[in-house]
Amino acid sequence: MYATLLISCPDRRGLVAAVTDFIFRRNGNILHLDQHVDAEQNIFFMRVQWDLATFEIPPEKIASSFAPIAEQYHMSWRVHLADEILKMAIFVSKQDHCLYDILSRWRSGEWRVDIPLIISNHADLQHIADKFEVPFYVFPITKATKAEQEEKQLALLKEHAVDFIVLARYMQIVSENFISHYPNRVINIHHSFLPAFPGAKPYHQAYERGVKIIGATSHYVTPELDAGPIIEQDVTRVDHRDSVNEMIRKGKDLEKTVLARAIWYHLHHRVLVYNNKTVVFK
Repeated sequence: MYATLLISCPDRRGLVAAVTDFIFRRNGNILHLDQHVDAEQNIFFMRVQWDLATFEIPPEKIASSFAPIAEQYHMSWRVHLADEILKMAIFVSKQDHCLYDILSRWRSGEWRVDIPLIISNHADLQHIADKFEVPFYVFPITKATKAEQEEKQLALLKEHAVDFIVLARYMQIVSENFISHYPNRVINIHHSFLPAFPGAKPYHQAYERGVKIIGATSHYVTPELDAGPIIEQDVTRVDHRDSVNEMIRKGKDLEKTVLARAIWYHLHHRVLVYNNKTVVFK
């Protein structure tokens, strides 16, 4: 059993000492400690993980015990316990490659996460949800029904106590109201061509331009379309021998792996968001 503490605050002397002393004086053993200082913004970031086997504060009282230190140093912070299992909802449309990858990692035990439901605006991927025995809900969306359907989705997410959402190639723009219920807890994946190659067929456009690199980006969703804090990115090279179909295949493979990494970082509390950027402790 261990605890993980994430911190961001104005940088000043004594921050590391204050945190480590809090753990040491209560007989805790630090397992991992990572820190970073944004010198331009003068912001300090830390992720520290410690063993609770001999820690003298009960797990349920760690947050209240640390609060005075956090207040003294004007920290934004949160504590996570190792036995917490987050609940993740998946949103999909018609493309299945990311959904298969996520469910396979979950079913194999690679991720400690609950998946109480899958939500879609189409019924096409129902058979995949059935195969993995995950409840599947369809909310057809038009411009006229979008607000009403999102309210129904939010009610369902609340009913299942969902902690965060993954848009696994969900081809709908979620509203600002929807995002406000899950700040920095909606993870999206898309090809990295945006905004250079927007629209329905980015790989066709990239093929016509003869690009040499394609990629994928996973980020938290904000009201500004595809401009949220980036969690993970990757690229692969292509050349004149690659057809459009081959570029799409390589792109989908990148989307799966980049999204999986982003989810893993989120599940393990390795991401801190600030100024529409992230610090990812790897």
